[in-house]
Amino acid sequence: MSQAQDFSAHTPVMQQYLRIKAEHPDDLVFFRMGDFYEVFFDDARKANALLDVTLTSRGQSAGQPVVMAGVPVSALESYLAKLIKLGVPVAIAEQVGDVATAKGPVERKVVRVVTPGTVTDTELLADKQDAVLMAVVAHGKTYGLAWLSLTQGRLGLAECADKEVPSWLARLNPAEVLVDREHQPSAVLAARAPITNRPSWQFDTTLGQRKLCEQLGVASLAGFNAQELKTAHAAAAALLSYAEHTQGRALAHVKTLTVQRSGDLIDMPPATQRNLELVLTLRGETSPTLLSLLDSCRTGMGSRALRHWLLNPKRDRSEALLRHDAIDAFLRHGFEPLRESLRHVSDVERIAARVALRQVRPRELAGLRATLKALPALQSTLPAGSELITALAEGLCASPQIETLLVSAIADEPAVLVRDGGVIATGFDAELDELRAISQNCDAFLLDLETRERARTGIPNLRVQFNRVHGFYIEVTQGQVDKVPLDYQRRQTLKNAERYITPELKAFEDKALSAQERSLAREKMLYENVLDQLIDALQPLTQLGRALASLDALAALAERAACLNWCRPEFINLPCIDISAGRHPVVEARLRETGVGEFMANDCRLDARTRFAVITGPNMGGKSTFMRQVALISLLAAMGAFVPAARCRLGPMDAIHTRIGAADDLANAQSTFMLEMTEGAAILHSATEHSLVLMDEIGRGTSTFDGLALAGAIASHLHDKTRAFTLFATHYFELTEFPTQHPQAINCHVGAVESGDNIVFLHEIQPGPASRSYGVQVARLAGMPASLVRQARATLEALEAKASTREAQIDLFATPPEPATSSAELHSPVLDALNDIDPDALSPREALDLLYKLKKLNHA
Repeated sequence: MSQAQDFSAHTPVMQQYLRIKAEHPDDLVFFRMGDFYEVFFDDARKANALLDVTLTSRGQSAGQPVVMAGVPVSALESYLAKLIKLGVPVAIAEQVGDVATAKGPVERKVVRVVTPGTVTDTELLADKQDAVLMAVVAHGKTYGLAWLSLTQGRLGLAECADKEVPSWLARLNPAEVLVDREHQPSAVLAARAPITNRPSWQFDTTLGQRKLCEQLGVASLAGFNAQELKTAHAAAAALLSYAEHTQGRALAHVKTLTVQRSGDLIDMPPATQRNLELVLTLRGETSPTLLSLLDSCRTGMGSRALRHWLLNPKRDRSEALLRHDAIDAFLRHGFEPLRESLRHVSDVERIAARVALRQVRPRELAGLRATLKALPALQSTLPAGSELITALAEGLCASPQIETLLVSAIADEPAVLVRDGGVIATGFDAELDELRAISQNCDAFLLDLETRERARTGIPNLRVQFNRVHGFYIEVTQGQVDKVPLDYQRRQTLKNAERYITPELKAFEDKALSAQERSLAREKMLYENVLDQLIDALQPLTQLGRALASLDALAALAERAACLNWCRPEFINLPCIDISAGRHPVVEARLRETGVGEFMANDCRLDARTRFAVITGPNMGGKSTFMRQVALISLLAAMGAFVPAARCRLGPMDAIHTRIGAADDLANAQSTFMLEMTEGAAILHSATEHSLVLMDEIGRGTSTFDGLALAGAIASHLHDKTRAFTLFATHYFELTEFPTQHPQAINCHVGAVESGDNIVFLHEIQPGPASRSYGVQVARLAGMPASLVRQARATLEALEAKASTREAQIDLFATPPEPATSSAELHSPVLDALNDIDPDALSPREALDLLYKLKKLNHA
C-alpha cells in the first residue's frame, strides 16, 4: 500500500496485523497466535480456496466481522508445501515479544518470506533438485541474467541475446523468475516458473555492482571476470535484494560467483533437452530418462551435482578429462567402499546454508556431527592417481573446532525443535545443568511431599500432581474433605474431588516453573551462540559439502560405467564423431529390465570428409534411436562420464541441435508444421561446423511436394553452408540421391527383413539407401483392420507402378535461378502497350478492343 493508512478504528491485534499486511501486500500473511497461524480477511478467503481450510468469522474490528482461517503450527510445512507448489509466497509473522511481560498484544514480526525460489526448508525441497531463484532484465538487445541457489550458496551471472534466453531457462530450470514490472522482457513470459514482478529501481547497474562486491567481500569484480557485465549487474541487484528480503538477513554463505558466457557451454536448446529426454520424458515424467539412469548417488548432494554436470557440459575438455581420470581411478581401485561410507553422510550443503540463515534444526547439527566423525574413514576409501580426487580430498578436512563444538554442545539425541528443550548437551553449561536439575527433581519432591501429607492428614488416597493449566496441586476426594488441614487453600473444585495448594507447594511451584522457563530461555541463547560460532566457520563447511557431492557423483558414474559396460571416450582436436558399437543407454537399460532382448549396437563415423548422413528405413526400425544415441554419447563424454560404446573418439563440439517428432504448440498459435519450421529455422541460424544436428522427418507436416522441396533445401543448406555434423532421417526416397551431388554426404539405412506379410526389424545401421519404408506392414503390426491393410497394399502397388513409368525426376538439388532484379528490365511489346494504358479513361468497348490487340501482340 503506497500511502500510510489509519488503522485506529481496528482492535489492537488487527492494527498489528494490518500494518504487517501493508508491508507485504502480495504475500499470504501467516500471523502467529498461540498454537495457530491465522490468516484474515482477503487472505483468509484465498487460503480457503487454495488450502481448503475452514473459513470462519469471529468478533468485529472497525465495525466489520473479522473473517479468518487458521492452520496449526505443527502442520505448517504441509501447508507451505502446497502453497509453494502453487507459486504463492507466504510471509510468516512470528511472536517475537515476551508474552508474560507484554502490555497489550505481544509483538509480532515477519521473520521470513517463503517463495518458490527462496525456500530452504528441508521438508519443502526435493532431495535431488535445488530451488533456483533467477532475475532477468533487458537493456536494449542484451539480456542480463543472475541466479542463486540459496541451499547451495551458488551465485551466477550471464549475459546473452534474447534468442538464447529460453536455453538458459531450460538449463537452470528456475523455481521463480524476477522481472521488472514496468518492462517485462518478452523472452521470459514463456517460462514455466512463477514470475514475480519487482520495482524498476531495484534493477540498477550501480546498485548491483555494489551489492555483488559487498556480498563477495571484494573491492572489484575483476577477479571474477565480471566487471563488464553491466546488464547482469542490474539483474543481480534485484536478485540479492529479494533474497535478503525473504530471508530477513544477510546471505553469509554466498561467497563465490560463477560467470558463464554463451561460448563456455555446449549449447542445448530446450528442444534438444526435451527430445533427448535428459531429465524429463516427453510425457513430463522423471523416469526413464538419462538422469534417472545415471543417478545412483548415495546422497542428495551427489544427485544435484550430477544433474548440474549433465545440463552444463563445457566446450573446453579439461574438466571432463579430470572426471574421466577420476572414474578410471575408481574403476581400478574400487568405488563401493566410498559409496557405502556416503550412505551415512548428511546433506552438508543444505545444512551449511541453513546455518548461515539461522534456520538449522538441532537434529541437522547432530547429523553434521556424525558426518564430521566419519570423515577419516571416508578419506581412507579414496583411490590415488587422480588429480581431481586429490583436490576433493583436501576439501574433506573440515575445521576440527567445528566437530569439537558440536560434540560438546549438542545432545546425543536432541529434540526436533529448540523450543522443546533437550537440545544442549549436559555438561556444556553449568547454569543450564543447575536449572535442569531443579526441574528433574520435581518427581522426587512430589513423591516425598505426597508421602508426608498422607501421613500428616491421614488421607490414604491423597495425590500430589501437576498439569500445564493449573500447575501443582494436592487432590483430595470429596469423601475425605473433612480431614483437610487449615493450611490447605482451595485451588479448583471438581465433581468428585477438590484440589488444594499449600505454602510449601506454592513456593516449590514458583521455583520449578521459573526454572523451566529459565532453562528453555538459556538453552535457546546457548543454541544461538553455537550458530554464531558455526557461521564463523562456514567456508570449510561449504567446501566440505561440495567435495562430498562431487565424490558421490564421480563414484556413481564409475558404478554406472562398471555395471553397464561403458568405455572411456577419447577427445581429439580434429572434427570427428567416431563411435564403435554405440548404444542408446536408456533404451538398452529398459530392454534389460523387461527381458525383451539385447540392444543392437551400431557404429557412427563422421569426419571432415563425411559430415552428412541420410538415414532411411522403416518406421520402428530404429532411426530415431540411433540418432539420439549419438547425441547422448557425445553429451555423456562432454560432461565427464564414460559412454555406452566399445570405442569413442570425439572432436570439438559447440552445440547439439535436434528437430525430432511431430507436435504442436497451440497455446502460442503454432501448428505442427509451423513449429517444425520454427525449430528448423533456429537450427539453421545457430548451428556451426562444430555442431551436431539431428533432423528427423523434416517436411512431413505439409503436402508431399512442399515437404520434399523444403527437406531438400534444408539438407543442402546444412551440407553446403552450415557444414555441421548432421544425421538426417527421412522417408523421402528422392533424398537418397543427395549424396550423388554432395561429396560430404553418405547414405545409410536401418535393416529390415520381409517374409510374406511379416517384417523383422534388425535395428542395424547398414550402408546405402533403404529399398522401402514398410509403412503398410507397420500398420498391420499396429492392429489396423485386415481389409484396410489389403486396400492400402493394393493402392501402394498401383502408385509404385505409376511412379516407375515416369521418364524423368525433378532435380531437387539444382541451383535455383537468380530472381529478376525488377520488371523494368523486361521488354516486350505487350508490356510496353500495358504501360501506355490509362484504365480509368477506357470505355467498356475500348477495353475489349484493347484486350484483343494485346492478345495478337503476345502471339506475334
